[in-house]
Amino acid sequence: MAQPTSVIHDIGYQRYTGPRLGRAYANRSLYEQSLRTAFGIGRGAKAKIFPWLVIGIALSVAVIEIAVRSLTGESFISYRGFANTISFPVMLFLAIVAPELVSRDLRDRTLPLYFSRPLGRTDYALTKYAALSTVVLLLLAVPQLLIYIGAVFTRTDGFSGAMKELGDMGPGLAGAVIRSLILAAIALLVASLSGRRAFAAAFIVGVFVITAPMVGILNVIGGQDSALSSLAFIVNPMTLLIGVEQWLFGTLDNDPMPIGDYGPAYGVATLLLLAGCLSLLLLRYRKVAA
Repeated sequence: MAQPTSVIHDIGYQRYTGPRLGRAYANRSLYEQSLRTAFGIGRGAKAKIFPWLVIGIALSVAVIEIAVRSLTGESFISYRGFANTISFPVMLFLAIVAPELVSRDLRDRTLPLYFSRPLGRTDYALTKYAALSTVVLLLLAVPQLLIYIGAVFTRTDGFSGAMKELGDMGPGLAGAVIRSLILAAIALLVASLSGRRAFAAAFIVGVFVITAPMVGILNVIGGQDSALSSLAFIVNPMTLLIGVEQWLFGTLDNDPMPIGDYGPAYGVATLLLLAGCLSLLLLRYRKVAA
């Protein structure tokens, strides 16, 4: 009896012969996909509710400022003060968006799929950071640009007024860039520690909320006009950023923080915080299982 022989069937598989788009394309695609995720684009209505609610709040503040200024000729909020006004919604925005960007990938164990491409671990972490920084920058900068456009149309001094308004807006936009870099680094690092989005969101809020009373405690311990009370605001990320803006651009009339001559310390602390968060973020993704 003859033994059956093996048969190779041609089922139509072919090698890919198209262009190899490479690492840059993978990074760009991940960046674009992360932006879409942050705004809930391409997802269900539930994913859009909170991000666009916060965006609506930010734009509403800008519209109110334009209306007040057109009616009274006075401004109730400065460009630099805008970020402080919406700091709480921004904190909640970070708590929702950052886990969406990274915690879901940890929970669903999709990182091996990313890392099997030309995309490396460092690429993944930095691209997610770039996307979150961009989202926060848009949230803080676009309303300021809207306020600027409204202010220009309400001024009666023509081009010179527009340039003066631009000079007033410059520190506000610079502060928005600084805030976006720092806040995104903090939120993304904390979110990368947990695959559960609810836990990651709670941890992010906790970083900002728990450190706020510590500022008050250090102020009480240090007493009025002491070095400790001037440096106490470094403990909380939000007050740290206000201190940096005071150092770089001067004190506003309604600034409640007496940082004294310790502005350079706030600048150094901000750089160390940014470098530390990014270093720990990269280390986290070097160690994560894939």
